[in-house]
Amino acid sequence: LAPYQALANQVGCTPAQLALAWLLAQGEDIVPIPGTRRRAHLRDNLAAIDMPIAAQAAAALAAAIDDTRVQGTRYPASQLHLLGA
Repeated sequence: LAPYQALANQVGCTPAQLALAWLLAQGEDIVPIPGTRRRAHLRDNLAAIDMPIAAQAAAALAAAIDDTRVQGTRYPASQLHLLGA
């Protein structure tokens, strides 16, 4: 999380704005649907539309995300029967 926060600070935006701007840069077939409870957060989310992600920032973001390995199962074994698994 620290590299991601540092990149958001470097770009001059919030982590949420960085995530939305990155998603919007992935192509017109990607439509992020952020949730929010506050108007201020809605304004922040909408500001991400006008935030182009530079190639260098996108590469740094990909490196920060791809550098981490996800481990473990998505659900605890005790809940698998609820999923029909």
